[in-house]
Amino acid sequence: MIGSAVKVERVCKVFGNFKAVNDVSFEIKKGEFFSLLGPSGCGKTTLLRIIAGFEDPSSGAVFLDDNNVIPLPANKRHVNTVFQNYALFPHLTVFENVAFPLRLKKVKESSIRQQVNEYLELVKLPGEGAKFPAQLSGGQKQRVAIARALINQPRVLLLDEPLSALDAKLRQHMLIELDSIHDKIGITFIYVTHDQQEALSVSDRVAVMNQGRIHQIGTPFEIYESPADSFVANFIGESNFINGKVLEKTDPEHALIEVEQLGNIKVYLGKDLNPGDRVRLTIRPEKIHLTKESPEKLYGEVNVLKGIVDEIIYTGFQSKYFVKISDSVLFRVFKQHRKFFTDEIEAKWKDEVYIWWNCKDSYIVEVEKG
Repeated sequence: MIGSAVKVERVCKVFGNFKAVNDVSFEIKKGEFFSLLGPSGCGKTTLLRIIAGFEDPSSGAVFLDDNNVIPLPANKRHVNTVFQNYALFPHLTVFENVAFPLRLKKVKESSIRQQVNEYLELVKLPGEGAKFPAQLSGGQKQRVAIARALINQPRVLLLDEPLSALDAKLRQHMLIELDSIHDKIGITFIYVTHDQQEALSVSDRVAVMNQGRIHQIGTPFEIYESPADSFVANFIGESNFINGKVLEKTDPEHALIEVEQLGNIKVYLGKDLNPGDRVRLTIRPEKIHLTKESPEKLYGEVNVLKGIVDEIIYTGFQSKYFVKISDSVLFRVFKQHRKFFTDEIEAKWKDEVYIWWNCKDSYIVEVEKG
């Protein structure tokens, strides 16, 4: 790998009385596509600016390949940044925008022409060098910004919400292109976004941030399927949350949870639980089944509840059902549309329905010892 390993060690950043980054530590492997994910104001961009050298930390250190780069200015760190607003020079052509870093280094003209053409080819903009930024689409401008950042041959590329100004379809297309570029050049990418789908789609690992702290670091699968706490479960995708009390361990792998207004629910023992412990568990809506008829054949440890369809939202590839189980308990159930023609009778508004899920899909995110 030609990228650098990155180590952030106990970094804090304070603005007056506000702690934007609060004692953050993590390590990124060489050549990894690593995302910082979180809501607006969580500290992810501030952290990226500290790594880039645009912001000094109040305390802590940042290492690139075991070298503390905090004392170094931004232009000495072998790091380049792609910004949300492209930051292109409007009076320069595409060619000259990409060539700008090389001209600062006084690279020979023949080498500049060769390298610029190579990087325009890499970002799929061959033949566009004579155009000005005003003649380009948003996606094309972002490609130019990426080419300009990469032509410096940084060991780490920082991307600060690079796709947020693009429409949804173009964002998806550019994500695929970014992933492809990363695979081709092999350097380390650190990607900042508030969009969970972006982070899950392209990252090797994701760090979920909130209020200046990291709640969880893991692969997209780990973040989604095994959230570390309620914040991660709620921020990543959609979830149903249930609060209850542990009644007993029914076997080495399962426990019985008493839930107000729902009765007893079986859960998989993903954490150390004892009778009397208070727990909060999450169930992803797509893991819940819904039918008008009572389920006849159920395999494994399954929970079944009866309710009324309170709302239906059709989204094209799926329908979102909101099922009222009691006066204060509403379950979200996602049902994917796999077939145009089906013999199955679809549930409608105010229909009585059954919902059920395998207890292994009830994931415990919080435990309060009783």
